[in-house]
Amino acid sequence: MQHARAQSWAALHGIRERMRPGISEDEAKAEAANVFRDLGMERLWHPPYIRIGPNTTKTYRQPSQPDIRLGENDIYFIDLGLVFDGHEGDVGDTFVVGHAPERQACAQAARDLFQEVAAKWGSEGLTGHNLYNYAQERAEAMGWRFNHAIKGHRISDFPHSVHKGGDLGDFEESPSSGLWVLEIQIAHPTEPFGAFYEDLLTNPAH
Repeated sequence: MQHARAQSWAALHGIRERMRPGISEDEAKAEAANVFRDLGMERLWHPPYIRIGPNTTKTYRQPSQPDIRLGENDIYFIDLGLVFDGHEGDVGDTFVVGHAPERQACAQAARDLFQEVAAKWGSEGLTGHNLYNYAQERAEAMGWRFNHAIKGHRISDFPHSVHKGGDLGDFEESPSSGLWVLEIQIAHPTEPFGAFYEDLLTNPAH
């Protein structure tokens, strides 16, 4: 699981290096396919989501607004579900190009909120349900709109669906280390942009 996680992060940053103003989401996905091949990815367990500008407020279930290209001062996120050596990785992060302070603050807030919620799990062992209640409270206190539709999930050896883990946000026990992905998606309260961050919940030893 840790190998799949590390390789997935390597893929995400490989895609980030190829992002440039003017690129479309479809063009970015074509670039991503080259990155995956170079890293020896076995297969996808969900398609790559690369959301630009106003599409950063959308969940994975919602189609992107077409014909969006990365602006000179803009925001985008990458969400990957990759399989390496039979095990699933699931990572996501948000980045900004050019000078866009509010968008940069949003991207950083998603990372900070993830770390704060993960630390709460590590120190208090909250249930998945309570973790997401806490995430919502903290997001709103930070001045961001929290996306309730994103609730995290379990991963494992492929396919994780056979384990019937369900959504982390509905899980009424404390999630085990190294099995559950915490997903955070926030948005500006009035402007059409948001940020996404996800990673595996692991104890500090990992």
